[in-house]
This record gives sequence, C-alpha cells and structure tokens, in this order.
Amino acid sequence: MKSELMKMLEERKEEMIEIRRFLHENPELSFKEEKTAAYIADFYKGKDVEIETNVGNGFGIIVTIKGGTEGKTIGIRADFDALPIQEEADVPFKSKNEGVMHACGHDAHTAYMLILADCLIQLKDQLKGTIKIIHQHAEEQPPGGAKSIVESGKLDDLDAIFGIHVLPLAPARVVGYHSGYSFNGRSYFKLKIQGVGGHGSSPDKANDAIVAGAYFVTAVQTIVSRRVNPMDSGVVTIGSFDGKGSFNVIKDSIEIEGDIRYSDKQTQAIIDQEFHRVVKGIEELFGVTCELTYTPDYPPLYNDPELTALVAETLKAVQDKDIKEVKQFPKLSPSEDFAYYLEKIPGSYFYIGCTPNGVEEPYFNHHPKFDIDEDAILVAAKSVGYVVCGYFDQA
Repeated sequence: MKSELMKMLEERKEEMIEIRRFLHENPELSFKEEKTAAYIADFYKGKDVEIETNVGNGFGIIVTIKGGTEGKTIGIRADFDALPIQEEADVPFKSKNEGVMHACGHDAHTAYMLILADCLIQLKDQLKGTIKIIHQHAEEQPPGGAKSIVESGKLDDLDAIFGIHVLPLAPARVVGYHSGYSFNGRSYFKLKIQGVGGHGSSPDKANDAIVAGAYFVTAVQTIVSRRVNPMDSGVVTIGSFDGKGSFNVIKDSIEIEGDIRYSDKQTQAIIDQEFHRVVKGIEELFGVTCELTYTPDYPPLYNDPELTALVAETLKAVQDKDIKEVKQFPKLSPSEDFAYYLEKIPGSYFYIGCTPNGVEEPYFNHHPKFDIDEDAILVAAKSVGYVVCGYFDQA
C-alpha cells in the first residue's frame, strides 16, 4: 500500500499546487471561513466516507475513512484559516480579498490533506484501521477551533493524532521533528488602571495612572528575569499602552494589553501567579484600582516522545527522492492550538521545510511577503502518508 500511495501522490502533485493557489487567492479569516469550508466539503461529495460539517465552534469538518480491517483509529489534521494581513508577496495567485492573506501556509496544509485523503479513500480497503481527517477552522484566532473540536467528543475514539506545519526554517525536502514540549503556550492580558485625573500643576490632588502603568511595565519584566528558571523560557510582551491624553492633564485611567509566552505548564503556573501578584502590588503601592482580564489562549504543545520517535524513525528509513533529510528542530517560541489535541490524545506535530528555492533569508510565517516552495506540499503529503502507514504497521 505504501508504494502505491506514494505513486498516487506524485501523480497528483500539480493538483495539490492548483488547490493551494486557489485557496491562496481566496483566503478567509478565522471563524469566517464559510466558502473555504464549503469548498472542502464539496471535495468529498460522492466519496465513500462519512462527512461531518460545522464541527466545534465554527466551520470544522471531520471526514472518517474506515479501513478494510479493524484496528486503531488515528487523526490527521490540517487548518484552513487565513490572517488579517495585506499581501505583499509577488505571486500571480495573489489574494483577491483586501487585507486578508494566507500568510502562514494553511492553504498548503489543506491542499496536501485533500489529495492525501482522497488517495487514502481509494486505498481504504488496505487500511488496517480508521483515519479521521480533521479540517480545522480558526487556528489563528483564540479561542481557536481545536479546543471546541476536542470538546465535541468526536475525537474521543482516537488512539493517536498527527499534524504538520510548513516552516521556512529549512528547504523543501527537509522534515523536522521535536520531542516533548515543542511550541510555547500563550496567554493574553488587558489591564485597566484607574487613578484620579487632575491638572498637571497639581499632582497632589490627583493620582496618576500613567505613573502606575509605567511602573507596571517595568515590574512585570522581572517575572521572567527573577522568577522563572533560567533553563526554561518565558516572555512578557507589552503590546499596547493606551495613555494618550493632553500634555497638561494627569490621566484618569490607562489601558495596557499584552502577550505572555511560556515553554511548559510549570513555567505557565509561575508566570500566572507572579503576574497577578504584581497587579495587586500596583494597587497597594499607588492606591489605584486595577481591572485585569487574563486569558490563557493556547497551552504549551507537547509531542509524545514515543510517537515522535515513530515519526523520526519512519521518515529516516524511507528511500524517497522527495525527502532528503529528516532532522531534529529546536523548540519553537510561537503557539499552536494543535496543543489542545495533544493534551488529550497522544501524538506528534512535525515540520516541513518550505524555504523558497534560492532564497537565503526567507520571510517567516505571518509576514506580508511570506511564500513557500510549493514542492513542500508533496513532501507534506508523503511525510504524513508514510507516518500513517508506519503507525498502522506497528499497531
């Protein structure tokens, strides 16, 4: 089956690229992917599979492929939302939607998954188990789609789950993996500091919210430098300080928004505790009141060591012209809602190099000039296909 699957994928490489370019031209934002979801669902019409639409809190789709014999049940996932970015990439299939762009590669994820799924459907009598194809909406915008799909209970029967992301950290034909904690978790905060406004000439009759806010900005940076183990990683980012007023007026209130990243759940707990402690301290020190919104978005992503070893060993063992190197990648600082699947289901999330051919310093994901080497789409399809076959072979 494995060699037959790979031959089918090779023969449909151009079709994958065509699908990717169509999706790239027609991007839709998180929770608004109605046309993209309809396109995906339409692809499966008439095929011998079970299709569930509107799964979770948006346009999620689950396609179930039942094999010829009983066995394990695994999930493979691809996301399909885009970003609120005006495209600047010089490509003939540029986004037609003003201010919306597939700047992260989810168009490539969906393109490889559709063709891989179709090939697996054609070979399903040879499958030694069941595969659930998860087309996930809204990866880019919290609360995301993954958490709601997990909570729907429709994946409760999964024994394992796998996913990939295209990343310009290596050329196409390079596959990366990382065991254990591999992506950072993320929390969002918004802090409103309420003081007492007044005249600039009479600070004693007011209570300056800007002064309290400025102290807060400095104080929260000591959480990572003085409370987190130096061998672990954490970041507290102040993304917005809204304190604009008049030059001779003491501000009544200000708002601060930001982003917190952490490498593992222990570090998350430390930062959460210390952050709230700093906020309480600001109230005591400056006599202000603080209104805090603090929302954990995506948890740290933990790749199961055993299944990640399966991914690495399976792909290192193949003799395939399209997969030239399989190597360990470093832990990465972004966040990814695939982490929600991995909290409940053992699995592995690995990486497909996509640096455009001949480019030494590629634009990273989320950049308005982000682009990929489209050879990476076939590499993604083959890599996930090999892993699916390898999993069922050892099950």
